Amino acid sequence: MKTIDINKLIRKNILNLKPYSSARDEYCGADAVFLDANENPNNAPYNRYPDPLQWKIKEKISGEKGVAPEKIFLGNGSDEAIDLLIRAFCQPGRDNILSIDPTYGMYKVCADINEVEFNKVLLKDNFQLDTAGLLGKITGNTRLLFLCSPNNPTSNSFYAGDILTLLDAFNGLLILDEAYIDFSAGKSFLEKLGDYRNLVILQTFSKAWGMAGIRLGMCFADERIISVLNKIKYPYNINVLALNAVLDALNEKGTKNIWVKELLAERERIMKELTRHPVVLKVYPSDANFILVKVNDAAGIYRHLVKQKIIVRDRSTVSLCEECLRITVGTKEENDLLLNEFRKMK
Repeated sequence: MKTIDINKLIRKNILNLKPYSSARDEYCGADAVFLDANENPNNAPYNRYPDPLQWKIKEKISGEKGVAPEKIFLGNGSDEAIDLLIRAFCQPGRDNILSIDPTYGMYKVCADINEVEFNKVLLKDNFQLDTAGLLGKITGNTRLLFLCSPNNPTSNSFYAGDILTLLDAFNGLLILDEAYIDFSAGKSFLEKLGDYRNLVILQTFSKAWGMAGIRLGMCFADERIISVLNKIKYPYNINVLALNAVLDALNEKGTKNIWVKELLAERERIMKELTRHPVVLKVYPSDANFILVKVNDAAGIYRHLVKQKIIVRDRSTVSLCEECLRITVGTKEENDLLLNEFRKMK
């Protein structure tokens, strides 16, 4: 088992922080007369503050993911967990964060907001990790290493062996963002949580569960790390409407599985069809609910599609993605509209 001293990584002011104690921290039962939180007694159930630690949802997620509730943090999207991890473990102006290029842009944005140096290592030409390059960038003040697998925008999963190499060698926290894991043939690293106490895994209800609008992200880690995040988060970071929506979804997870199956079938259909068109130079393999497509004129094709009210992302300015479009898999009808436009191009 890879062990680390969490207390040595936590910022001293966070370690010594006395967290805010809310009324619902003190009592979360249902059958009581609540005169403790200055709530309006009318308009139930929305008049009451939600459970600040969301135990009912965590117990459901625990059954779904096979992770103890104490090892689960729920955030306002995965972005909240990203921000809190940086705030808890990185001293502004002193520590640094390591990541890859290209990848999800919020890692750097959150680092910049928190005044923490952000270093990155370019992926290999096949979009795989340069493990030697990453290990060479680690310094005594490197606290966090962010990896997104399957990666955005390259759409591929990283080799499990490379991730394990980094976990073994790195004495900070390795945050593995698995937002797109439901669309991958590869396995989640959740089963490795017990072996690596420096492993933090992010997942989300935004993609496979079709709930991007409610903003609910999941963070899985050693309970000591989770306790730090709970200590510094805002008291009621997840609202009642979001919690109820997720609870309903978890009770009907068969629907999510059907959606994933349909999206995977559509992904393969789109990829196969796009390879036939002369403007398409390459369709990269995908483990996500989107594909990366290299074309002969990304900017021009993007503008053409916008005129047809079909919106994709031009990723041409991103490292290793020159002349590439990132295309999300939509419904069959939406995908047909996209493919029909490509058939018109020469």
